[in-house]
Amino acid sequence: MPYKAEYIWIDGAEPTQKMRSKTKILADNEQPGIWGFDGSSTNQAGGESSDCVLNPVFMCPDPIRGGANKLVLCEVLLPGTNKPHPTNKRAALVATAKKYAKHDTWFGIEQEYTFFEGIRPLGWPDNGFPAPQFGYYCGVGADEIFGREIVEAHSDACIAAGLMIAGTNAEVMPAQWEFQIGPIGPVECSDQMWMARWLLYRIAEDFGVTATLNPKPVAGDWNGAGAHTNFSTTETRDAADAWSYIDRACKALGEKAALHVANYGDGIERRLTGRHETAPWNKFSYGVSNRAASIRIPWQVGVAKRGYIEDRRPNANMDPYVVTRLITDTVCAAFEATEKAPAKRAAAKK
Repeated sequence: MPYKAEYIWIDGAEPTQKMRSKTKILADNEQPGIWGFDGSSTNQAGGESSDCVLNPVFMCPDPIRGGANKLVLCEVLLPGTNKPHPTNKRAALVATAKKYAKHDTWFGIEQEYTFFEGIRPLGWPDNGFPAPQFGYYCGVGADEIFGREIVEAHSDACIAAGLMIAGTNAEVMPAQWEFQIGPIGPVECSDQMWMARWLLYRIAEDFGVTATLNPKPVAGDWNGAGAHTNFSTTETRDAADAWSYIDRACKALGEKAALHVANYGDGIERRLTGRHETAPWNKFSYGVSNRAASIRIPWQVGVAKRGYIEDRRPNANMDPYVVTRLITDTVCAAFEATEKAPAKRAAAKK
């Protein structure tokens, strides 16, 4: 019995890449292989040499079609080679994860998003604004919560697909929600986040609603949408001096703050204003239980002196391949530099 394989990939749209997909019919014993597409229609090639290649990297059951059907996340390659396309951000993450594999990095990403119906957020009045922010976060009731049926359908689909979805909740602005993926390795977390995003967009279609990752979907006194990124290593979780590693990780992120902010999603200055539970985009800070800091150390980590940290700067529209790569590289490189320093000093004394 033939089945449908939905090939999903990330295009070359700028400044924020979009998701694309198309369906391939395969024989019941046939595994998804490479497949071509028209890169001139996705800002990934010119018309005179338009072919690009889809290479499957992550596959899961298709919870929308059911049965033997599959969802196939792909990376984009240059035709006739095994080389990643310039828009392929996954390849660099794979190399970084391999380089720092001994640190056993874990990520958990909190994806915020906003439902829109036409030109306004779902459930908002045709004229004016809803009541000010307060009762919407984790709220209940038809006067404060909009889109729950879509959220439930999405979380059920993620579970059926075998994704590591950890939870969902209504967010501070009405029609704004969040789901979490992780904690798992950087490549796995990023692959699953992209797949969960595709499922969100696809399921919202059936309700006539758009799910947007706009980091500031409504101007004014309304919360923006982020993708808070939780991160740990074997040192921050298990080392006898784990707290010193946590402090070192925060300081390393501070030293490269400008690089990270520049790659944490388009429009970050509109969201990281110093208001609405954010730190200013151009000032770095960290602290225990501080949601107005760039990096929050959860209160329980502050008590236990071991665990993980939360980078609160990434936008909702960030690329998880880029964000997890930057955090892994910055923190793990700092750890290794510190480990090498005593050896260098000892060698210099001989």
